[in-house]
This record gives sequence, structure tokens and C-alpha cells, in this order.
Amino acid sequence: MKLLPQILLAAGLLLGCGLPSVILAAPTGVHPAGSRSGAANPDAAATLVVYNETDRDSVELAHFYAEKRGIPSDQILGLKCSKSEEITREEYDRTIAEPLRRAFTSNLWWKLREPESPLGPVESNKIRFVALMRGVPLKISEAKNYPGDKVTMPGPVGNTNAAAVDSELAVLGYRSPVISGVAYNPYFRGFSSIADAHHPEILLVCRLDAPSAEIVRRMITDSLAAEESGLVGMTYVDARGIKDPGYIEGDKWLFALANSARHHGSPVVLDDGPGLFPESYPMTNTALYFGWYAEHMTGPFVRPDFRFARGAVAVHIHSFSAWTLRDPLHHWAGPLLAAGAAATLGNVYEPYLALTPQLDVFHDRLRAGYTFAESAYMAQPRLSWMATFVGDPLYRPFKGAAELEEKPTSGQWADFRELGKAWFSVDRAKGDEDLRAAAKRDHSGMIMEGLGLLQLTVNDRDAALASFALAREYYGKGEDAMRVTVHEIIQLQAANRDAEAKALGLKMIAANPHVPAVDLVRALVETHIPSPPVQAAVSAKH
Repeated sequence: MKLLPQILLAAGLLLGCGLPSVILAAPTGVHPAGSRSGAANPDAAATLVVYNETDRDSVELAHFYAEKRGIPSDQILGLKCSKSEEITREEYDRTIAEPLRRAFTSNLWWKLREPESPLGPVESNKIRFVALMRGVPLKISEAKNYPGDKVTMPGPVGNTNAAAVDSELAVLGYRSPVISGVAYNPYFRGFSSIADAHHPEILLVCRLDAPSAEIVRRMITDSLAAEESGLVGMTYVDARGIKDPGYIEGDKWLFALANSARHHGSPVVLDDGPGLFPESYPMTNTALYFGWYAEHMTGPFVRPDFRFARGAVAVHIHSFSAWTLRDPLHHWAGPLLAAGAAATLGNVYEPYLALTPQLDVFHDRLRAGYTFAESAYMAQPRLSWMATFVGDPLYRPFKGAAELEEKPTSGQWADFRELGKAWFSVDRAKGDEDLRAAAKRDHSGMIMEGLGLLQLTVNDRDAALASFALAREYYGKGEDAMRVTVHEIIQLQAANRDAEAKALGLKMIAANPHVPAVDLVRALVETHIPSPPVQAAVSAKH
């Protein structure tokens, strides 16, 4: 992930150019599949499904998704395009952009003004969401001496015309002849549905894509299931503890995200060290994951026994996290989906940190109840660039903005959601007491672990250790108990209670000899170097 100099970003704010070229023509080569009445769900009625006619899986997935979401059959569109993930700018214009513009015009999906109109290039637009199915190309390679290739501002951003297909289609209605640089996103940091946002000129383009068609089907059904029963589980955040002023922004997003998740009643495990979660870390019940920075997927996700919670959203910041979506082992987007995630964000080429989705905004909008597509685009500062958003665009894992009751409505996850949120507003003693009572009633290690994690945020190590010990008792044996043991060992060692940490670690290793986390616990108790007495005394005074 390269740093984008702030002076260049500022220049981009002023120029606001780099939109895809447009050629309007009579409608040919586009084949809508039948027709039926509009869907009851207004989001579904505003969704276009696009597939590749030359890819059988793409055709089948398009109809499968449209049926599951209730999308009108006359809004399922086939294109004849390459099955390769990377295409040229000429192929993009000829086989994707131009046919789609003709379809939008001939089907009266949009009403256009003159491109230079001060009121904007698009007066109205029936289609607000676009779902690109597996088989539709992913990215557009750099083109030299192509019409519209012009320097839009100094530096690498203004000289680049490579882009994600999705991000380029998002500004299809702008009809600019310029293909280089970035485009201003008027929906960035918005806080209203796309239907109410008064930005008909943009499309919220996502893709249902993955290493296999079977994974895409599972992503669709998992999203629907999570909407029905609730997305529940832990939030794992892997920051870097970075101090470099050029890159610290990424950590700021993650710290803000973690704090927001806590306030929404989610148990949050935050790693703020320079390394990533180790492979043997017991990461269970993973509903949300956000982290950075490795080129290829690593950590617990690579273990054969790892599986995300149903409907999980998982994102890892890296320059080429979505270089390909077809490989289940390399980069991040494809492997995360292969490991069970339902949705992710990624980059197809170097995006520069300042132009990547701001994950705190993305998480905030998801929690507020917006769709996956709305949340992603509200987090993305520029369009006609490198981001791809992979998942059901209509997926709404949380219910806040929809003013619907959060699911589940009972059980340990519901109890922690309500009491965890209340913990921040009630008297601290009462907040602790209420969570302990709920944990006892539900016999829930998760609630006690969540309470301990909250207590650490106010630097109450002793209370957290007591909560973790009770959580371990409730969990019994297995991965969850070993994760709490890791929390305890780290806190005991930080308090210079190394003998207790080692005794606990050896006890849990003996009780869980076949759990993968044994390697991590053993490493913690065997490699920790006690602090010198003088340093310990100074630390104690502060």
C-alpha cells in the first residue's frame, strides 16, 4: 500500500476528472431475459443483474440471485464479453460500457441531460444497484495512447487509467471522454439511502464473484440467512500500532471501527501490535474481521478448520487484495470468501491508502442498517479507480436505519448486544453487574469474555482478569477457552505476574493438548522476558 501524497489528493479534489468515455448508439447486442412485474422490495426493483453470456455459470448465477432477491426478470442483462478477469480498455468500452449505456437508454432506466448541464448529467435513474455476476471481467488494464488518456493532475494518480470494472461502471452516466485519474464520489460520507441521496448520476456497482460458482451461491444464501436470523459473532480487528504519519490513517480507521463495534454491543478483540493474528490464534465465531497488512492471506484463516460465521463481512487492506478473485489461496478477497465470508472489499491495482475505502465509515454505515453497496460507496472517496466490492449489494446484515428489530432477539448474543451497549451509559458497577448476571443466566463464556474486553478499555486489568477467568470456566475446554487464556497470559505478563501466566498456560495446554492454540500459548509462556525490576517499579508508579 503506497502513500498518496496529500498535495496530490488535494489536487484531485479540485480537478474531479478521470471519468470513463462514452459512445451513445442504437441498442444492439443486449439481451434482457424476459419480463415480469416489479419486485415488492424497492431495492430489488432498483437492481440490475449483469452476467456474461459466454459463461454458463454466470448465466445460472444471475437467475439464481434474481430469484432469491425478487429482482424483475427484465432487469437481468446478458453481455457477450471476455471470461478473463483482466481486459483492455477497448474491450471494456466495446463489450461492457457501450452495451450498458444503450440498455439504460433504450429501456428508459435513466433520463439524461446534456453532459455539461449544471444540474448534472443524469436527471433520473431507475437503476441504483448493479450486481455483476462471476464471469464478468474484474479489471481494466493500463492503456497507452487510447482516446481520453490524458494527464489529469501531477503524479501517479493523474497518469493512471487502469481501473476496476465496478468502479468505472459506477460513473457510467457521467459520459466524460477522459479515462485517466479519479472521479469525485458525491455519495462519499453520505448518510441516507441511495434512493434518497439525490445522486442519480452514480450506480452502486458490486459483484457476486469468488473462486467458484458454488462459493457465490453460498454467499447469496448466507446473506439472506443472516438477514433473517441476524449476523452474530465476534469482531476481530488487526491494527498495526503504526507511528508513520503517512500510514497512521489506516490504524485510525481500525481503532475507530473497534470503538464503534463495542458501542453497538459486539465483543471486540483488538490486536494493536505490528504483527498479524498468528495462525494458531483461536479466532472463532468471526462475524466481522478488519485488518492489515500482508500481501496474501495469513493467520487463522489459512487453517483448514477455520470458518467464518454465516454472513460474515471480512476486509484486509492491501494494495492488491483483489488482484484476482479466482484464486482461493493468494491475495485476500478470494481466500476470505473461500473461508466462508459473505462479503469483502478489495483493490485490483495499487489504490494508494488515501483512496481506499475508509473502513470506519463502512462499518458505521453497515451498523446503521444500510445495504452492503450503500455502506461501501459511502466509504469510498473516489470512483473510476481501483476498488471492488464483492458481495450481494442488497445485503443488509444490521437493521438500524431500517428501524427494524435486530436479530436474534434472545439468547446470549442478544443479551450482550443490549447490555454491552448499555455498559457505556449506565453506572460502571451496574454495567458490570448486569453483564455478569446475564452470563450466569446464559452460562455464557462469550458474555464474560466480552465484559473483560470492555474492562480493558478503561484500564481495569484486575477486573478484566477476573472476568476472563470466569469466561474460561464457562467455556470449559476448546478454542474459546484457549483464546481467553491468551488474553489472561498477556495481561498477567504485562503486570509482571509471569509465574502465574506460565502456570495458567501449562495448565491449559495439558487440558487442551489437541487444540491448535496450544502452539501459541506455549510460545507466549516460553518466550516472554520479564521486565527489569527498575522498569517494573517505574511502570507501577504510572
